[in-house]
Amino acid sequence: MAKMLWKPSEKRIKGSNMYRFTQEVNQTYGLSLSGYDALYRWSIENLEDFWAEVWRFVEIKASAGFEKVIDEPARMPGAKWFPGSRLNFAENLLRYRDDKTALVFRGEDRVRRTLTYGELHGATAKVAAALRAAGVVPGDRVVGFMPNMPETIIAMLAATSLGATWSSCSPDFGIKGVLDRFGQTRPKVLFTADGYFFKGKPLDSLDKIAGIIKELPSIEKIVVVGYTREQPDLSRLPNAVHYSEFIGNEAGEIEFAQLPFEHPNYIMYSSGTTGLPKCMVQSAGGVLINQLKELMLHTDLKREDTIFYFTTCGWMMWNWLTASLGVGATLVLYDGNPFHPGPDALWRMAQEEKISVFGTSAGYIAALRNAGVRPGKQFDLGALNVLLSTGSPLSKEDFHFIYNEVKADMQLSSISGGSDLNGCFALGNPTGPVYEGELQCRGLGLKVFAYNEDGKPVVGEQGELVCAAPFPSMPVYFWDDESGAKYRAAYFEKFPGIWTHGDFIEVTERGGLIIYGRSDATLNPGGVRIGTAEIYRVIERIEEIEDSVVVGQEWSGDIRVILFVKMKGGFELGAALKEKIKADLRINASPRHVPAKIIAVPDIPYTLNMKKVELAVQKVIHGREVKNKDALKNPEALDFFATIADLKC
Repeated sequence: MAKMLWKPSEKRIKGSNMYRFTQEVNQTYGLSLSGYDALYRWSIENLEDFWAEVWRFVEIKASAGFEKVIDEPARMPGAKWFPGSRLNFAENLLRYRDDKTALVFRGEDRVRRTLTYGELHGATAKVAAALRAAGVVPGDRVVGFMPNMPETIIAMLAATSLGATWSSCSPDFGIKGVLDRFGQTRPKVLFTADGYFFKGKPLDSLDKIAGIIKELPSIEKIVVVGYTREQPDLSRLPNAVHYSEFIGNEAGEIEFAQLPFEHPNYIMYSSGTTGLPKCMVQSAGGVLINQLKELMLHTDLKREDTIFYFTTCGWMMWNWLTASLGVGATLVLYDGNPFHPGPDALWRMAQEEKISVFGTSAGYIAALRNAGVRPGKQFDLGALNVLLSTGSPLSKEDFHFIYNEVKADMQLSSISGGSDLNGCFALGNPTGPVYEGELQCRGLGLKVFAYNEDGKPVVGEQGELVCAAPFPSMPVYFWDDESGAKYRAAYFEKFPGIWTHGDFIEVTERGGLIIYGRSDATLNPGGVRIGTAEIYRVIERIEEIEDSVVVGQEWSGDIRVILFVKMKGGFELGAALKEKIKADLRINASPRHVPAKIIAVPDIPYTLNMKKVELAVQKVIHGREVKNKDALKNPEALDFFATIADLKC
């Protein structure tokens, strides 16, 4: 029986956005809904009414209202949301123009910068005018290879104000990793910083950019923000301009392009498990209404809050955090190593900035506990109301650590979703209790179940996470997938007409969720999803290696990457080759792709139709039964994996 760790006071419940929303639904529809479970049931049984109420509650700003909420509620994929409406994503995030602080930037260089909402609006206007002068029109792609800094948000807002589609990667990605993403979508303008800081050292980005643009002829303009240097040398970059020169000094009012609800706003990327990353195109309206729902209702975010999420611009939590501007809250941006100059760095910042909503990953929390940091004892966290954790399942041990060593009277909101929806299927409930090891609830308006192998909802046992009805933030399409075949294959093959997400979950009797991890081969070290294909593409170029398989191993409350290699005849896996493998992955993929262990094995198991059986290897190294070995070409290859002593340390 899971232990209850926290329960909100009656005052806190009645002061929440969730409570106010429930009361307004009751008044509008003549209902008497009481408690989250009743509201959730109403939301999934009355999808059109629910999303219409969310539109009103979060105050979507639109130049034309909607004709209906959804055209074909039974169609998935393909249902159209809020047809007839016209709006602009950036306009909804820039609804405030006052002197309240919008952004606080804290980087490893220790320089603190702030922008008010008025200053953010003015800065966005300048960049928007410059982009318009550069020929950017609705539908063009504008991308960022940027640290998590104010200029990144400004560039995104400026681009989307014009109706351009925004996409970003963090600067620790290697050249090939960037090309695998931006190379597919052919951007017109690229924003980059000259470099970034990590562990106290400035790292150059311009060499990577020089390599990237050789393969991206679509880029007509490169805008360089001086971060590690005031005036970086741009001579090696054709069509490059300093950010300060690009924006000029004057700009008028922003002309927010009024576009349909489903106009492409973001391109997000899958992890690249089975090949090149899938490019998931998400609508302006869908992302906007879903993220505001999650922030205002599930996170209870209000204008007086200060919200922080430790993220890079290559993770969907960056997109999620930026939507907080639509609430008028203060956003704290941090770029760098969260343990620099010490493991308590982010908590010192939380004290100084009076952060009320603190977001991070389960991997960071486990590392914090292992480092012996006791934030609640070391710092004044009186402002902290909510701690958010995502990226991977949070262990029961870390639930207890947070309540014992961070803050006892606080909502711990373990959340789970994905880049696919730019949001969450499971979230927090500010009006309900927190139980160890459980996510508090399924997201409002999301018909989420755990399906067994027969496609039936189950409670109290493990099943596939599915969503059985459309939701606004589904991708509108995948890039270069005119027939929709890739889209359907990604989510709708196992249970036709039902979104299958790829997570194993359990829905508890209380309505909470327990996440058991990925049901596919995606890796999740430190809470950041990465794909095996991105690793294979690097390993395949190393001549000493004949074959390989890479899996995730549960370890110390997190997932660590294990690479198994089959050596070519005459070669051995020594220390020098291991270092070469790690260096190649770090340069050509990212530091997150570097395995914790590299182990030589005699053979790699395959199916009869010659597919690597990553999930079977993963099961074996965890001591779990592998069924259907008859489908394997060489089932004996699995036996060795069960005997590897090196996996136990």
